[in-house]
Amino acid sequence: MLWGVNASTTTTPPLPSPASVVPRVRHLGRPRRPDPGPRPPLDPSGTPSAPGALSPLGLLTLLLGAALPMIDFFIVNVALPTIDKDLDAGPAMLEMVAAGYGVAYAVLLVLGGRLGDTVGRRRLFLIGTALFALTSLACGLAPDAWTLVVARVVQGAASALMLPQVLATIQSTTTGQRRGRALGLYGATGGIAAVLGQVAGGWLVAADIAGSSWRSIFLVNVPVAAAAIVLSLRTVPETRSPRPARVDVRGTALLAATLLTLLVPLMEGHAVGWPWWTWLLLALSPVFGAAFWRVERSAERSGGDPLLPPSLLANDGMRGGLLVALPYFTGFGGFMFVMAVALQQGMGLGPVIAGTALAPMAAAYFAASLLAPRLVNRFGRHVVTGGLVTQGLGLVAVIGTAFAAWPRLGALDLVPAMLVLGFGQGLVMGPLFRVVLSEVPADRAGVGGGVLTTTQQSSLALGVATLGTLFLSLSTAHGTLDALAVTLLVQLAVVVTAIALSVRLPRQVA
Repeated sequence: MLWGVNASTTTTPPLPSPASVVPRVRHLGRPRRPDPGPRPPLDPSGTPSAPGALSPLGLLTLLLGAALPMIDFFIVNVALPTIDKDLDAGPAMLEMVAAGYGVAYAVLLVLGGRLGDTVGRRRLFLIGTALFALTSLACGLAPDAWTLVVARVVQGAASALMLPQVLATIQSTTTGQRRGRALGLYGATGGIAAVLGQVAGGWLVAADIAGSSWRSIFLVNVPVAAAAIVLSLRTVPETRSPRPARVDVRGTALLAATLLTLLVPLMEGHAVGWPWWTWLLLALSPVFGAAFWRVERSAERSGGDPLLPPSLLANDGMRGGLLVALPYFTGFGGFMFVMAVALQQGMGLGPVIAGTALAPMAAAYFAASLLAPRLVNRFGRHVVTGGLVTQGLGLVAVIGTAFAAWPRLGALDLVPAMLVLGFGQGLVMGPLFRVVLSEVPADRAGVGGGVLTTTQQSSLALGVATLGTLFLSLSTAHGTLDALAVTLLVQLAVVVTAIALSVRLPRQVA
């Protein structure tokens, strides 16, 4: 904040009205002007920020909160074999440990955004973070597999309360270049957290702190969440929508039914042998989806408060960005799961080496994320397309490296391919978030953030379910190498689809 007297002019100020005269001591010469008080903070472009603007420390606090749910989505991947041995969980239960969190997370994200618009985004962020800490403690102390599954489901619900508030607060407290940079950092945080989740998970499991084994991957969340709570109370401004909307009960129920009937059978089908109920649920998913769309469209036409306003998707940036986000995040989620399983169960590597193999990807991702905002200002949507092309080249390099080094594939062999792959991914995520949210009004920030994060988390879960199931099925019949190659080729096809869709994004990104 800037304090003091503006002495840039020598003109005598106008006389105040009698009602506003304040006694003061007169000195020789001209009387001093009253202290104008604090001036509004300036954004990097030199324009005053709006009251309640987000400070750098406030942004860091929000990004810390955003990292926790993303880390926990992926951190269990490298710990699943250890959890299986300790709790005698079995394949189906292990799928539920991973799937329960992801499904609850995806189902409740839009509702979390809507609630934040209504009751206050900082307030709901605090509630969600506190609940996340408590459920992390419950996961770390779980005596059996069923308790762990239940705690993971509630932990996913807590994450759904936290995450939409981050994007919504950024949208409502920043403008212009500050918003672009903040969204770029948010996108970078998501990708880096995903990779570091598996890296940190491997180190924590191997460290076996105080004999905690896999439990430390959950217990470490408690002090981090506590720090986020303390910081947010001091640095994050409270915001809410000026036109708070009512909770759309029918829309929420139908969205939950759509996602549950799609994700549960895909995640559990392979582990339980694809019984009849998995096919029935898959058949019901498009039925629930169509019903959800009709209810939302009808609610908006009648002046109601739909959970997902169809008019929001009329925005070119949001519609085009979501179409690219779906294949991008599907491939990303599948890749992270498949590599963790392939390196540990297929290659017999320990959790530390399996996690460390992904560290170069995180480093390259971070570097690209720092470059992306400036590149977007100059090249617009072409940055997203270029990033997807680079990611595709990285996948080809991973496949080639696997065939060249097999069966002695190690973490060092994968470094060049991981660097290319991570750099491409870092060029995509931040700019993609900017595209989707660039034209969303501030009063719809919670809904827009909820839609985007729901697409992100649903796609990540879909990637684990589809590419993960494909890999596990092929590895049983044809071995790890062939299964890995085929799965990554399928992901490459998904990336090509995203490249084709990216050329229809808005040319310039706000």
